[in-house]
Amino acid sequence: MGVVIDGCPPRLSLTEADIQPDLDRRRPGQSAIVTPRKEADRVEILSGTFEGKTLGTPISMWVKNEDARPEAYNEMASKFRPSHADYTYQAKFGIRNWQGGGRSSARETIGRVAAGAVARKILREQFQVEVVGYVKQVQRIAAQVDPETVKQKQVEANIVRCPDETAAPKMIRLIEKMRRAGDSVGGVIECVARGVPAGWGEPVFDRLEADLGKGMLSLPASKAFEIGSGFAGTLLTGLQHNDAFRNQGGKVRTLTNRSGGIQGGISNGETICFRVAFKPVATVMHEQQTVDVNLQNTTLKGRGRHDPCVLPRAVPMVEAMAALVLVDHALRQRAQCG
Repeated sequence: MGVVIDGCPPRLSLTEADIQPDLDRRRPGQSAIVTPRKEADRVEILSGTFEGKTLGTPISMWVKNEDARPEAYNEMASKFRPSHADYTYQAKFGIRNWQGGGRSSARETIGRVAAGAVARKILREQFQVEVVGYVKQVQRIAAQVDPETVKQKQVEANIVRCPDETAAPKMIRLIEKMRRAGDSVGGVIECVARGVPAGWGEPVFDRLEADLGKGMLSLPASKAFEIGSGFAGTLLTGLQHNDAFRNQGGKVRTLTNRSGGIQGGISNGETICFRVAFKPVATVMHEQQTVDVNLQNTTLKGRGRHDPCVLPRAVPMVEAMAALVLVDHALRQRAQCG
């Protein structure tokens, strides 16, 4: 698996050591509640750097697949897995790679996370922006988290990546129960970006929240995106929902943050806060109805090594996509407005 990053500024200090920690958070086999597939996911930078610094030219990186078992997918060569991309890829291209899902495999998120690590480094060092994601909800178990103060150290304190010490053990028990039952479960990841100044984003076609939404909904298994008050905001009146402005220490601030840090497609200087919903993993270890490539009705039982819940490993993926969107807008703002 590989990725090519274009547009990275030159003279940024960058080595594999800057990339690997985020890939370690994404990799399979890291705990008892994720897929047992064993991959080191060691990244190698192939181009775009010299003597530990970026050149301003495209950066190419790759990670080797070392624990693939294509034989586990033999039956999928002729049968479409329910709720997977098997049928839609076949319908679009007339051909598909059935060994592990090909392009639709979540393995492709390696490139996103590797690129996101570079974006995160630029945001942190050049713009003082911090991006933190965490598991907010697993099915009906919801965490109580303060988006203004939560730290990555708290997120990484348990295997489900939920910084709520009361909710996290319940989430872990539910995921373990689903794994034993051969079933799966979904939930919600919340992500915050703190330190984003007012002015990032565009007024119409490249609105900051629209680009964030597109980035999140491009992730495997994502099904919904909301920012700020989201759908809950529909239950309020305009007077209740509005974020009142105040001058605090010579800076324009808001008394509330129901806008989620973005107004009119442009950041307003408050913490950006959004949520992404992920469906239950489609592969379950039970017989299900499907059709084969000849359009004959048949059944198929899931096989192989799969996550009973994508959320713990999806946290660095959400952070990566957020960082990539934000750094693009940061560089656009710098180029246009200085």
